[in-house]
Amino acid sequence: MVHALGLLLLVLASSLLPRLAQAEPITVPADVGVGPAAYILSGPVADDQPVHMGLKISIQAIIDQATIRAHQDRIPPNLRSQALQMSEVRYSPSVFIPDALIISPKIRNTGIYGVTWRPISIGLPLIDADPVRLCLAAGLLLTYAYLYSDLPELLATHFIRPGLDIGAEVEIALTDSVLISGGWSSGFYIPQGLGTFGMGPYGESHDWAGLRQTLWHFGQGFVKLHIRFPYTADL
Repeated sequence: MVHALGLLLLVLASSLLPRLAQAEPITVPADVGVGPAAYILSGPVADDQPVHMGLKISIQAIIDQATIRAHQDRIPPNLRSQALQMSEVRYSPSVFIPDALIISPKIRNTGIYGVTWRPISIGLPLIDADPVRLCLAAGLLLTYAYLYSDLPELLATHFIRPGLDIGAEVEIALTDSVLISGGWSSGFYIPQGLGTFGMGPYGESHDWAGLRQTLWHFGQGFVKLHIRFPYTADL
């Protein structure tokens, strides 16, 4: 994990210091993954409708070991040995690209629409043997979701919270350019009471009974189809 973070910082630094090294075009695989997601929310929302639906999204540049070795002269000497030990590094080009969408109109009484961003994340591969890759990951989250319901106890809520997620994903390569993956992540948030808006406290009661009436955990199971294609960028 430390090596991956150091190499990621190296990639970012190389793009911010053009005076130290002239930029040159480098072609790397770009990986775009999209697929359905199923959400299980904490509290009384699950009592009415246990599962809500959405989309999981990922867009990454795959910097493999061959690319790292081919451009090792651009790596500072104190980080070069660490970089050469990495099989690959995955870099998301923009923090503004959503990590997931919640698109769940009401089936019974409750519906939810929302979006989650994951601006910072780090992964630890447990298995990385072609064609299977298993990775544990953690990241920072920012979620906005609007909840509405016909049930009087489920008050309309504008959920706006930062959070932290942990999860696992297994990825299987079908061909060099087509992959599938599936996994689970649990997002933990500062609790927010139903019927509230934004960053206020979740209620007068801060015991377990009060917590039961809040949104604080979004469990997410997902499956994605990945397409890879060559992408050229100046680094």
